[in-house]
This record gives sequence, C-alpha cells and structure tokens, in this order.
Amino acid sequence: MISRHLTNVKKIRCDNSSGMCSNSTYHGSTESFSELNFLEKAWAGWFDSFEDKLIATGLLAFLMHEFVYFGRCVPFLVADCIPFLQKYKLQNKLNTAAEQWKCTKEVLKSHFLIQLPLIFAFHPVATLFGMNIETVPFPDWKTITLHVGVFFVFEDTYHYWAHRLLHYGSFYQIVHKQHHEYSAPFGLTAEYAHPIEVLVLGLGSIGGPLLWVFLTNNLHLFTVFIWISLRLFQTIDAHSGYDFPWSLRHFLPFWAGAEHHDFHHMAFVNCYSTSFRWWDYLCGTDVKYHQYRKKKEQAVKAAVKDSSFKSD
Repeated sequence: MISRHLTNVKKIRCDNSSGMCSNSTYHGSTESFSELNFLEKAWAGWFDSFEDKLIATGLLAFLMHEFVYFGRCVPFLVADCIPFLQKYKLQNKLNTAAEQWKCTKEVLKSHFLIQLPLIFAFHPVATLFGMNIETVPFPDWKTITLHVGVFFVFEDTYHYWAHRLLHYGSFYQIVHKQHHEYSAPFGLTAEYAHPIEVLVLGLGSIGGPLLWVFLTNNLHLFTVFIWISLRLFQTIDAHSGYDFPWSLRHFLPFWAGAEHHDFHHMAFVNCYSTSFRWWDYLCGTDVKYHQYRKKKEQAVKAAVKDSSFKSD
C-alpha cells in the first residue's frame, strides 16, 4: 500500500515493475497500487500533485463543501417549481427571489470569509492530533460507519445545548436572530448565520472528529469528508421546508428531519436538535411541537370529514 508520504507514489510504482509498493506500508500490510479503487487512486494522485499538503487538504475540503452544499440545494429549488410537490411543503409561505438571492449572497460571503480560513486551518490541527490525511487505502466501511455514527451523536448532543444557549437573551438578539430571519426556511438558509454562530455551532461538526482522533489516534480524512457531506445533507434537508413520503424520518422515527426543525423556525421555540429527536423528548422541549402537530392532524381529519359529508 501507498505510504503516508504520497510524493513517493510515482517513484515506487516506477521502481517496481511488478506494481507492488513493497517499501510502503499501511496498517502493517503491503499492496499493489493496481488493487486500489478509483477514489483511492484519485486521492493519492491529488495529494501527490501538491508540494504543500495544507493547500491540498484545504482546497479539496472547500471544493467538496461547496459542491455538496449547493448541489444538495438544487433538488429543493427544482421542487419549488413543480406544482405537484407543493402538497409536501410544510408552510404555505413562499420566499421571494429577492429573499433567496439575499440569502445566497450572505452564505457565499460566509463561506469565503469565515469558513474558508477555518477549513485551511484544519490541516495543521488534524495532523497534530494524528489524523491520516494522505494515506491509502481508505478505512473499511464498517470503520467509517462507526466513526460517522459517533460524530452524528456527538454533534446532535453538542448542537442541542449550544442551540438552546443561543436562544437566551443577548445570545439570540446579537447572534442567532439572523438565522431566524426566515420563518419559512429553504435549503440555502442552512448556513445563513452570524459569524459567531458559524464558529459556535460549526464546532459541533468538526469538534467530534478532532476529539475522536485525539483520543483514539484512529481516523482518516476521507471519513471526515463522508461525515461532513452527510451532515450537510442533513441540515439542508432540515431547512428544506419539505416533508416528502420518502423523507428519512418516515423510516427512522427518531430522525428529526424538516418536519421537526421547520416548526422551530415557524414558532421560534422547541425542537433544538439537529439530527435526532431524543434530546428534545428527554428535556421536554418538544411539547409545543406535539401540540401543534396534534391540532394540525385534527384539522386535516375535520376537513376530510366535512368534505365527505358534503359529497354525500
């Protein structure tokens, strides 16, 4: 297998006609470069093409973030243009094109002025803590699944309590109020936030991996990329304003999803969690949410009954 120092990859391949990288090891084993999958070869090639690994890591991470974030928003923007899908919209309120453009500009400003420097600062910290950055092959999927699962639980717990703090007094007025400008959120609003909020809540997403690698010395950057991608999918879905029949919460009862978080934006209270529902349930911060859902269900049943009565 290819060593941590990927600048030697081409040399190893050229020096050994059999294709075996016998002089480089990973977890104590040897591998042929040809046995690596497409992503692993691309990963090795990417880092091998940069002298400065900080630039390689930061640029790749930022490009990944932008591609996933805006790419995940596109289906919901398309859904806004399809009348048939409007029955799955959680609120009837529509955001104007001007409001959406304002959000997009602020998000881009945050990405380039706040998140980009933080992303580039990640490499030295991750390296200091012992994270595998350039190594191939990647961890097996069982390991990746375990790590990502831990990060989801950690982030959800951290976010719940930090989010509740941001709803108190000056924290809300000065910091968190910006995020609540849109009472009927849409995908792009997921990262529409004050710079302080970006730092505070962002720590939940990146703090888990850093703490994990600090304690275990067992984490690969590829796993972090998988985690961040899924976290972006989660938060954009939660802010999408849509609850489709195929939304994850219909298959995982403890998953929060848009139906849960949309109430938080509409009412400004309750439902402080991100991914899961258990902290709101345990702390009683979902009572008003359940009352609202109950009234809405009763209204739907009454409307159906009334419609049936009139048709008779």
